[in-house]
Amino acid sequence: MALLFFRSPEEPVRCALEISGALRDHPHIRLRMGVHSGPVNRITDVNDKTNFVGSGINVAQRVLDCGDAGHILLSRHVAQQLAEYRHWQPHLQDLGECVVKHGLRLHVFNLIKENLGNPQVPEKLRRRRRWKQESDIVRPVSLPRRPRSLVVLALVVAALAMVVSSLTFFQRVSLRMTPSTLPEGTASKGTVLIPEKSIAILPFENLSGDKANAYFAEGIHEEILMRLSKIADLKVISRTSTEHYKSAPENLSEIARQLGVAHILEGSVQKSGDAVRVNVQLIKATNDSHLWADTFDRKLTDIFSVESEVAKTIAEQLRAKLTGEEEQVVVAKPTDNPEAFDAYLRGLAYTVKSGYSPTNAFAAQKYFREAVRLDQKFGLGWALLSYLDSL
Repeated sequence: MALLFFRSPEEPVRCALEISGALRDHPHIRLRMGVHSGPVNRITDVNDKTNFVGSGINVAQRVLDCGDAGHILLSRHVAQQLAEYRHWQPHLQDLGECVVKHGLRLHVFNLIKENLGNPQVPEKLRRRRRWKQESDIVRPVSLPRRPRSLVVLALVVAALAMVVSSLTFFQRVSLRMTPSTLPEGTASKGTVLIPEKSIAILPFENLSGDKANAYFAEGIHEEILMRLSKIADLKVISRTSTEHYKSAPENLSEIARQLGVAHILEGSVQKSGDAVRVNVQLIKATNDSHLWADTFDRKLTDIFSVESEVAKTIAEQLRAKLTGEEEQVVVAKPTDNPEAFDAYLRGLAYTVKSGYSPTNAFAAQKYFREAVRLDQKFGLGWALLSYLDSL
């Protein structure tokens, strides 16, 4: 869920503290919050409904992703603005850099005031050793240049243990667990608990004769992953955790154990002209059995149906429960323009490359601009373009 503030950098921070205080009497509700200041745009989506997109919301989500339950994390931009107010300085804890989606690095700060917030260093930062605690106080800095477009403060609140209506900016891990026995020969033997409704999608193999079509396989993989990640009843492993595995590894059981999932999806994509073939197979890792496999032969103009059908079938096979909103998200068609979608996939391929570089960012921006030029109502294209423009 996203809340937008338009007046002062203190507004979202005060709101976050009030929420944290109100939840003291409800310890079973575990929240994490992320705050960022950046531009957003009001758009009309494909359903003719008013919505907001832009880097302000996207980066707030990335900041949130760095935290654990109870954390109120701020981007460096927001922390610098708050540091201009002396009464906020003692409550800002510099956590350093956090690696987020697509390998980007964000400098984040932890907000702690009067026993509100979480004083612990987030697990993600401890695990990756990406943080350094140079000072408990943020020094005042010169104000950054005011953005030319509308500037808002986006406060993103993610619920980790309750059901809420909006699933746009967070996913809930299912609490249903099943026992899984480790294969022989692993470092530790016995029984571990893994989520029953969990899946890792390994990189799709590019079988096209032209290696330049690798972007298409990467884009289809990312699209299916994003659709599945919107289903709250599923645990879906992020791309950054699976990208170093091969498309068709030999030891699926070991990979599943390392990732903590019960199922693996493998796939391949072959593109020739405007014809596309997508092969997928869903595998139960504990016994290496195939739950489902299929081959889709489509034209480029109908590629959206493949992504939707794969995501829906996986949800059915894993017996995940979808809300009405989730069903709409899974089958959503982001654009009716196949050329715009192809440009979007080309840009997406640059954003998912390991690590951030100005060269990749520039190439991605070029293709996203082409995508929105071809379809000015392409909300997803606008969102990613706005995000990259903010870096």
